[in-house]
Amino acid sequence: MTKNKPRLTIAVSGLNAIDSPGPGVAVIRGLREAQSFECRIIGLSYESLEPGIYMHDLVDKTYQIPYPSAGTEALMQRLSYIHQQEKLNVIIPNFDAELFSFMRLSGTLRSMGIHTFLPENGQFEARQKVNLYKFGQQHQINVPPAKVIYTLNEAQNLDKEYDWPLVIKGKYYDASLAYNFEQVKSAFNKISARWGLPIIIQKFIHGTEYNVTGLGDGQGNTLAAVPMRKQYITDKGKAWGGISIADEEALQLTRHFVKASQWRGPFELELMKDKEGKYHLLEINPRMPAWIYLAVGCGQNIPEAVARLAMGWPVEPYTSYLIGKMFVRYAWDMIVDISEFETISTQGEL
Repeated sequence: MTKNKPRLTIAVSGLNAIDSPGPGVAVIRGLREAQSFECRIIGLSYESLEPGIYMHDLVDKTYQIPYPSAGTEALMQRLSYIHQQEKLNVIIPNFDAELFSFMRLSGTLRSMGIHTFLPENGQFEARQKVNLYKFGQQHQINVPPAKVIYTLNEAQNLDKEYDWPLVIKGKYYDASLAYNFEQVKSAFNKISARWGLPIIIQKFIHGTEYNVTGLGDGQGNTLAAVPMRKQYITDKGKAWGGISIADEEALQLTRHFVKASQWRGPFELELMKDKEGKYHLLEINPRMPAWIYLAVGCGQNIPEAVARLAMGWPVEPYTSYLIGKMFVRYAWDMIVDISEFETISTQGEL
């Protein structure tokens, strides 16, 4: 039955599984279940203890790549080497911090025969946390008021503008609630030391957290969308359990976002539903979330659709999904020979 299916070699990043796990392993599970092609999976890792490296039933081979801070030239050199070994067809990057590098290199990669399906630069910048409030105003989407600060002095008079508590956010990751200026100071120092400046101060919205993962075709059309209500949330605000729900308002908001931004690629919307039932858009993540396998389980294989779009193959919009499907995340201790750790650590590939 699988004899006539095309075979793709797909490189995937985001193989880590700390308390804020990367999406890579979940994306690979979706690719492995693709109905329209077979695939060889190449893992792209940054550190030697990313669990996906050692999941040989999911990942055929892994190569370490340089951190985004090393620059696009170093990344391109490494990708050229990997392509020589593996003849890549598609790359699916899964970290916010690395997307800009892959977007810059997408033309060069395409000339080498390596395909991606990523947001345009303007779309990527417009949804940045520092620009999100303005984005909401431009497109009539409720976004909590926010202020971008570079020094603690700028946070001195926040209580004149907003009620406590406040949400303190890093430009890429991390967020903390602050109930007074001392907590603002602590969060500012902690987050800026890790992710740099600026820091975003956002009005706190009381309510229930919902997320939507989806896929835009770059022409204003929503090809996939699955809303999820968080059932269990870690102290970092990450969903450890969730359930697919029927929510036409969340779907309408998603379609409006895709049409207004002409979004190209996968995404995740982080939403808060307040006591009056109104949705507020908290963040737009420009890639698939760690819980993307729930969408696959609900009947929308977004990783498969992303690979097809990257290849320039047609994708029919998903028009339905299973409601009431849950995911519950768990930790699993793998037993790995030390020789494998030594190999990836010293040779940069396994």
